[in-house]
Amino acid sequence: MRLGLIILGIAMVAGCIGLYQFTHLDDLAACSQRPDASVAGCQKADAIVAISGGDTTARTRTAIELYEGGWADKIIFSGAARDTNGPSNAMAMRQQALAAGIREQDIYTDEFAQNTTQNAAGTLEVAKLYSLNNIILVTSPYHQVRASEMFGKSFANYGTVRNHPTPYDRSWSEYWWTTPGGWLTVMGELIGTFFERIRPQ
Repeated sequence: MRLGLIILGIAMVAGCIGLYQFTHLDDLAACSQRPDASVAGCQKADAIVAISGGDTTARTRTAIELYEGGWADKIIFSGAARDTNGPSNAMAMRQQALAAGIREQDIYTDEFAQNTTQNAAGTLEVAKLYSLNNIILVTSPYHQVRASEMFGKSFANYGTVRNHPTPYDRSWSEYWWTTPGGWLTVMGELIGTFFERIRPQ
């Protein structure tokens, strides 16, 4: 009985650590506010990539802040709109960036991606077109791992992908585990990540 409780306790602790790491994937966490070529993983990138979905405004805000911090000279916004008769999400993100003072010539868009797999494929096409090999990927914390898996596969033979989730997502909280919605979101992402890992490249 006692051994069973000990095993259960260890499993619960391991599960909590795993879930914490799952929702805290940030390759820039150990970096300062600006890039530093002397620190591993903290060098400047070729482009910052923000993909739409969830709190798109928050993701765009973080991409803008990285650009303003000197992390890259280009931004790629990726995402179609649910209403294909209207402007794409990527164009809305572009307008937000322009309003923030980002130069028009520094913004590229992929307006056709309707899911994360297509975000990765569309971004790769843009990156190849403009020779952008090293990117920083911005999305929401709960989505970062799955997005990283897909972008990692797309960029495997071309370049490198670093992760930096937005801290501003209004639908996500550090205390996600206290709400049913938080658990549903994480479980959905875990399942999606599992199938992404077993999907043939």
